Amino acid sequence: MNIRQPAVAGTFYPGSPDTLQEMVTTLLAEAQPRDLSPKVMIVPHAGFIYSGPVAASAYRLLESMRDTISRVVLLGPAHRVAVRGMAAPSVEAFATPLGNISLDTEAIKTLSANSHVHMMDKAHQFEHSLEVQCPFLQQCLNDFKLIPIVVGDASPLAVAEVIDQLWGGDETLILISSDLSHFHHYEEACIRDSKTVKAIEQLSANLTGGQACGCYPVNGMLTVAQRRGMEVITLDVRNSYDTAGDTVADKNRVVGYGAFVIQ
Repeated sequence: MNIRQPAVAGTFYPGSPDTLQEMVTTLLAEAQPRDLSPKVMIVPHAGFIYSGPVAASAYRLLESMRDTISRVVLLGPAHRVAVRGMAAPSVEAFATPLGNISLDTEAIKTLSANSHVHMMDKAHQFEHSLEVQCPFLQQCLNDFKLIPIVVGDASPLAVAEVIDQLWGGDETLILISSDLSHFHHYEEACIRDSKTVKAIEQLSANLTGGQACGCYPVNGMLTVAQRRGMEVITLDVRNSYDTAGDTVADKNRVVGYGAFVIQ
């Protein structure tokens, strides 16, 4: 089997299976339970000590959907490789210290007909925005297949077209990976992120990279949400200083994180 190996195990999250499972379990247990069954979630993608508590506020919602969701469409931004349009992988599985996640290779093949989607394994090889979601999904869901897509320079309409194609029913979760502002002083970051959150809640599909590093997949998803008459529920908004504290984080260079449900 052709498997994409983890690139950030041991850095963004623990490389030991037992330590990783314990950390994810603790993060989920500390998250606030809510009576929501999301179709779409937006989650952050930094190291778990920074964004893990915020991401967990969304993943906690999947407890009641553990046996319902059998397919996850995961879109995140490109950090390592320049991508024009969107990149899908040719591998059969993604590995983490918790095991392998099978990909929905049949669904991925159907994307080859879309001129905006390219088979590009190098875009996935070192990309953390998708990988860091995998341990949470492995902990929160039972038997599921993954459709991972790295989104580069792509219009909201192009991304929306792919999301609509893969929309499915209750068995399909749409997951968008994005952080918020980067490397501002704490107070400035709070102001900026507050404005970005309001824009997301208003389904404003013209976010910039300065507002959210995953602006391309987020804008595409918000375009779909507009058309489908959906609404955004904000679950948690914090930054690296809020979550990691001054012993780890630099208050002069924080990164913002938000967790949202769209339903």
